[in-house]
Amino acid sequence: MREQLTENDIRKIEEEIEYRKLVVRKEAIEAVKEARAQGDLSENFEYYAAKRDKNKNESRIRYLERVIRTAKVVSDESKDDEVGLYNTVDVYFEDDDETETYQIVTSIRGNSLANMISSESPLGRALLGHKVGDRVHVMINEKAGYDVVIKRIEKTVDDGSAALRSY
Repeated sequence: MREQLTENDIRKIEEEIEYRKLVVRKEAIEAVKEARAQGDLSENFEYYAAKRDKNKNESRIRYLERVIRTAKVVSDESKDDEVGLYNTVDVYFEDDDETETYQIVTSIRGNSLANMISSESPLGRALLGHKVGDRVHVMINEKAGYDVVIKRIEKTVDDGSAALRSY
């Protein structure tokens, strides 16, 4: 698993790791201590819940550290007239006669419900580097694909406000 991340993505992940280590970890350890002090652990739901929360936090820290360690750093810069990372793009789907708006993001920020598509998805990968008016063929797999037309590109800068996916 090799995520493509920008420098800003890495900075946001490092901030989350630091917060989890300095704040969430201390709170989780305190919750376990308090639950343990309530007596019999065999029937102490609070103790098991506190341990589960502590373990979830530690697991998230390990996951984020692994993501950073194995990440491929990519640039979020593109030419002024081309689709690049963090750009908002209006795409016309010829088969459906509909126009949809998407923001191209790194895979860790992808959220299809918010129309934020990964640069590694078939549509995201096909759009990168193209210009307004280009007809782009999107390959779903070796046998299937569809055509879209780029109607508008809005240049945006990654300000770090797009949330990172949480597992």
